[in-house]
Amino acid sequence: MPKIAIVIGSTRPGRAGESVAHWVYDIATRRTDAEFALVDIADFNLPMLDEPVPPSMGQYSQPHTKAWADTVASFDGYVFVTPEYNHGPPGALKNALDFVFGEWNNKAAGFVGYGAAGGVRAVEQLRLVASALHVAHVRNQVELSLFTDFEDMTVCKPHPRNEESLNGMLDQLVPWSVAMKALREGTKEQRWERTA
Repeated sequence: MPKIAIVIGSTRPGRAGESVAHWVYDIATRRTDAEFALVDIADFNLPMLDEPVPPSMGQYSQPHTKAWADTVASFDGYVFVTPEYNHGPPGALKNALDFVFGEWNNKAAGFVGYGAAGGVRAVEQLRLVASALHVAHVRNQVELSLFTDFEDMTVCKPHPRNEESLNGMLDQLVPWSVAMKALREGTKEQRWERTA
């Protein structure tokens, strides 16, 4: 089974992202086609990117980078849970994505956005970043409105239709995660054959 991380993309005190991620996790873990885990970027205390060598070189020097790289590498796919700040994703999530490179390559991703406009503009920008990181992102996404899917704009209480949207996104993400894992393994074999 593929391992899929549900990534909490906000580090702001009082964030709604934890509530959203737990809603995603509760629904996702009812499935039997993948293993899901919560990953909170706040737990890694990542500063603004402080690696002297570009991440694409894979020569990480900082302990926090190595810990983050190991976590990212351990998954086959990702569900990015993102708020929308000023028509874009939070800087903390963009920074976390930028910290490592090869660990993202040939993986799959889906998105759960939330905000006044359902987080759609944040997700659109994240799709561009995911493409640059060689992450295949699925078409279906979840769009949660602060006005209709939250209590007091803080506690996630989505309309029931959003559970269907979430499962629709996961129905795409899980097989893509499996396919990308096969691609990574095939790429390793090709590399071995070229060097043997």
